[in-house]
Amino acid sequence: MRAFLGLGSNLGDRAYYLEGAISALVSPKIEVVALSRIYETEPWGVMDQPLYWNQVIEVETTLEPLDLLHVCQEIEHRLGRERKVHWGPRTIDLDILLYENRVVKSEELRLPHPYLEERAFVITPLREIAPKLVLPSGKSITEVSGEGKVHPLTP
Repeated sequence: MRAFLGLGSNLGDRAYYLEGAISALVSPKIEVVALSRIYETEPWGVMDQPLYWNQVIEVETTLEPLDLLHVCQEIEHRLGRERKVHWGPRTIDLDILLYENRVVKSEELRLPHPYLEERAFVITPLREIAPKLVLPSGKSITEVSGEGKVHPLTP
C-alpha cells in the first residue's frame, strides 16, 4: 500500500532526527520510495519555539494504517520525542498524511491527516514528490498551497 508520511524536527540536530527516522522506518514491511527535500518552516500552533525542518516521504508498506502509526510512534519514542505541549517543540514528529485513499476516523488515527491542506510545510514537500496527486478533497495537489512560510534548505 502507498502512504505519505510527514516528518518534522525542531530540537537538537534536526538532520540527525530526520535521517534517523527514515532509516528506522526501513524494514521488510516498509520501503521508502521517495523523499522530498528538507524545508525550514515556521512553527504551527505554539509560535515561541525554534524553526522546524520538515520533509515528506512516500512509502510502500504491507502494514495496516494503525500498525504503521504504532511503528511511527515507536520510532518517535526511540528518538527522544516527549509529548509535553500540544504542537510544541520535538526531536521528531512522524505523521501519516495519506494512506492510499483510506479514510479512518478513530480516537487514535485520522486519515487523511486532518490539517493536510492547511499546512504549507506538508503540501509543498508533498507536491514535490507527488505532483499529480489528487487529494481526498478532490483537489489536485497543485491547487492547494497551505499556510505558512516554507524555505527549501537544499536546491
